Amino acid sequence: MVSTALLEMKGISKRFGGIQALDDVDFYLNAGEVMALAGENGAGKSTLIKILAGAYPRDAGEIWMNGRPVEIHSPRDAQRLGITVIYQEFNLTPNQTVAENVYLHDPQRRPGLMGRLGIVDHRARRDATQVLLDQVGSMVNPEERVSNLSVAHQQLTEIAKALAQDARIIVMDEPTSALPDEEVNRLFDIIRQLKQRGIAVVFVSHRLEETRQIADRVTVLRDGQLVGQEVVAQITNEQLIKMMVGRMVDTLFPKTETQPGETVLEVKGLTRKGVLHNINFTLRHGEILGFAGLVGAGRTEMSRCIFGADHYDSGSILLNGRPVIIHSAQDGVKAGIGYVPEDRKQQGLILMMSVRDNIALSILHQLTWNGFVKWHSVNSLVENYVQRLQVRPPQVSLKAEQMSGGNQQKVVLAKWLALRPKVLILDEPTRGVDVGAKAEVHILIDKLAQEGIGIILISSELPEVLNMSDRILVMAEGEIVGALSRQEATQERVLELASVKSMKRSEMAGKENRRQI
Repeated sequence: MVSTALLEMKGISKRFGGIQALDDVDFYLNAGEVMALAGENGAGKSTLIKILAGAYPRDAGEIWMNGRPVEIHSPRDAQRLGITVIYQEFNLTPNQTVAENVYLHDPQRRPGLMGRLGIVDHRARRDATQVLLDQVGSMVNPEERVSNLSVAHQQLTEIAKALAQDARIIVMDEPTSALPDEEVNRLFDIIRQLKQRGIAVVFVSHRLEETRQIADRVTVLRDGQLVGQEVVAQITNEQLIKMMVGRMVDTLFPKTETQPGETVLEVKGLTRKGVLHNINFTLRHGEILGFAGLVGAGRTEMSRCIFGADHYDSGSILLNGRPVIIHSAQDGVKAGIGYVPEDRKQQGLILMMSVRDNIALSILHQLTWNGFVKWHSVNSLVENYVQRLQVRPPQVSLKAEQMSGGNQQKVVLAKWLALRPKVLILDEPTRGVDVGAKAEVHILIDKLAQEGIGIILISSELPEVLNMSDRILVMAEGEIVGALSRQEATQERVLELASVKSMKRSEMAGKENRRQI
């Protein structure tokens, strides 16, 4: 029987040293279909994608397209077959223009882009790029440098680039992780347009509601094996979670009701010109203080100033009632402030270093004697935190880059817990983390609060802030615009506070325009 599937991957296996990343996995995809690829971090999703993209060779199995076997030994092979992957970290050259990026792969393949003597016709390339940008609804200038674009417009540039390569299959790896809600909806509209053109989309996301909203079917991997393929409309979230993690996740937000202690952190009049304006708040021992707001509200900028990663122009910071001078991250560490950044790969870890070395970095000065590292103490401490946080695999010599996103996040947390901080700032602690690991991180946050650590929780996922926080402060345009108790806080109330400032500005701009008319 001849298959009608656009793509079939049969019996795919891949091993890295002693780790079986994929074990006899089958995957198929139809034209004009959105297939969600789901599973915990480390389930094998990235490995399967990279085999399809030609970045990894497979150890066993076959790949078929339109009923015929094909070989994909390199990204160029995948490109020729019409397979494009848009990775979470975009594959764009920031110092070149949008048009240069869109046709960077091979301008000779596009008739009309080459002028005399094999020189690129810049006007033809710009016009061709404009056609593609119009198709994906991007308003950017083809001659704009990519470094000047927002994340959303960089993503649209990647999609335009895929269309320029005559893509028949587009893989989107965590495409919504850094997008605000309005941009997510826009992306979904584009994906629906791609479907109508017969282009197949593989959609990788940890957000179950997005999977339900955009995908036709879902393929679930667990521990490198295929668990099942289901029609999204015929499966519940609870069933999907059980397929992903192998058990029911009873509660995603395990918040224990506690009575916070005395004030541990007080921020007075924190101001950074053009970014933050007169930030005032207190944080108590054992309290989880949530910060909510729209993209660009200033939450990350505020946390970086408190930790010392960025400077501030005026204001004061007090720890346990005493003023502290924080001009650098080193000052923040000495004061007892830990900071888990939103970008763990770029700012939280040294990926080429081992789990052991990453965890020990924050307290290395405590583990040396006469200039020599006390390795026995280092190993004992690291193994304790690897066990406590259930880092998988529990191999302290493993490089951080070889671990899944959820386990990388646990290593970042372990690094700061080893410091025994008075205050722990968590900026998007579960971004890019699967549902099982997310529950584990939430349990850990709750336990840390019970131990008396004051926690600042910043998250773009409102359910996370609402369910894990004792109090919630709402920010907009660099200011705190509202404070809500756990009982008062609802999604509607938070969004109302977060958007009221921009709404007032729009009203004032409208009045000013009418005045000028």
